[in-house]
Amino acid sequence: SAFSLGVVLVKFESIFGIPQKTLYFLAFLPCLFAAYDFYCYFNVKKNLSYYLKIIAFLNIAYCCLSIGFAFYHFQVITYLGWIYIILEIVIVMIIAYIELLAVNRIVGNKNKKN
Repeated sequence: SAFSLGVVLVKFESIFGIPQKTLYFLAFLPCLFAAYDFYCYFNVKKNLSYYLKIIAFLNIAYCCLSIGFAFYHFQVITYLGWIYIILEIVIVMIIAYIELLAVNRIVGNKNKKN
């Protein structure tokens, strides 16, 4: 997301219609999420399900924010821009779903041990 929004779509702003400031802001968030993921990977040893829930809900919030920006810029976003936004939201929502499945699996395994 960060690369496609912050580099590719910025370069082709006229084709997608999403303003550069919005693209840069939306590209910045996945960078933060990646930093959070790396931090968790290297530092979190306990209660992993809690941290997975956080990133899953951040991903869902990111999708809502993307939709909000899309409707805010409704007049300038092209069909290709809408297709990109919808595809990105679908992909990110699938990732969030997988993260929540992992949380349920971790919690389920803990409950089986008790």
